[in-house]
Amino acid sequence: MGDERLTVGMAVFLDRDGVINRNIFNPATGAYEAPHRLEDVVLLPGAPEALARLQAAGWTLFLISNQPDHALGKASIETIKAIHAEIAARLAAAGVGFREAYYCYHHPDGAVAGYSGPCVCRKPSPYFLHQARAAHSLDLAACWMVGDRASDIACGQAGGLRTIQMAPDHPALFIAADPPPDHQARDLAEAVDIVLG
Repeated sequence: MGDERLTVGMAVFLDRDGVINRNIFNPATGAYEAPHRLEDVVLLPGAPEALARLQAAGWTLFLISNQPDHALGKASIETIKAIHAEIAARLAAAGVGFREAYYCYHHPDGAVAGYSGPCVCRKPSPYFLHQARAAHSLDLAACWMVGDRASDIACGQAGGLRTIQMAPDHPALFIAADPPPDHQARDLAEAVDIVLG
């Protein structure tokens, strides 16, 4: 049934940091960022339950996230992948799984060879949305993009998805999307209410 429903477009693409797990304050940069250590991984309250509701209603979940910390010299690629595995394991314990996770590890101002400079996949590019459409026969116009950053919304809009901008887990991170999203939500539970509404 999951594959049949997916072909008619019942998919939600989600950003990760600030949507599923907490951003962590980095004293070296004075900014809230993705976790750089396994011990810093904290799921946002209610996130697993909200994602479980989406799955139970027949929606297939995809993760789409910019993770440039290796390119910027803040964490090894192995650590970044281990953090993903930890988040996936915690969600799996709640019965939640992603059909695929799409990560851009690049940064235009990075310092690590092979991960620095322009790329095709960094949001707001809809590159990964198009990959998912081709691989899973998606009707992107019937799908949703949920994120807390303006780049998430711009990505969804470029792919023709309906968009929801969540309030970030720290007010300093908020930048209003322009053009604005279709909807705004206080948290992931409210975003799920909108999708299911």
